[in-house]
Amino acid sequence: MLPEQSVEQARIDLPISEHFARIARHDGISERIWLRGSGPFTVRYEAIVVIERLTAEIAQLKAVPPHLLPAETVEYMMPSRYCPSDEFGALVADEFGRLEGGARVAAMRDWIRQHLAYVPGSSTAGTGALETYVEREGVCRDFAYLLIAMVRASAISARFASVYGHGVEPQDFHAVAEVFLDNTWYLADATGMSDGARMAKIGVGRDAADVSFLTSYGSATLNRRVVTVVAG
Repeated sequence: MLPEQSVEQARIDLPISEHFARIARHDGISERIWLRGSGPFTVRYEAIVVIERLTAEIAQLKAVPPHLLPAETVEYMMPSRYCPSDEFGALVADEFGRLEGGARVAAMRDWIRQHLAYVPGSSTAGTGALETYVEREGVCRDFAYLLIAMVRASAISARFASVYGHGVEPQDFHAVAEVFLDNTWYLADATGMSDGARMAKIGVGRDAADVSFLTSYGSATLNRRVVTVVAG
């Protein structure tokens, strides 16, 4: 449970497996189901989530000086596999150097929204922020990667958030950035499809490698995936 959201009801249906365990996810937000099985595998999950998240106009928020960052936010200043922020320093200085704090984050979010095309199937699981910047197209994951890389290059902590987002089209697991401003984490959706007040957070991490909806060790084929988000 998070102070910004609460799960009123939840149910998960899983087939019989050889091993089953629940383990904490990154930063203790939510959990992973860790199991071993074989053959056809069907999972069904339903939940009612109440959102009570603090929202604000990001452009009005102040950055936290790096030396005053809480310890748990420091790792989100560093480059990661899909968000090589060390490659974006000159770019953000040239393009957004006149801005600071939340105003810079908002400008980068809006720049991505204006310059990238949302094209399903245009990227792969291995596509990172650099490729997305060059190709100027991608899906929500790619938009989030690019924003995270730019924000980290601006000495502001940013992490990847996997969410259910109301208003997302086509509906699927959604990915956004979460930025640390005014000593609070704020969700930022560079696609513009949803906003913090309409998102149920699933998990967070440095990038999608930490919070993929499914990770398999061994041969696995995804046959079908259906995600539905309805506002109450």
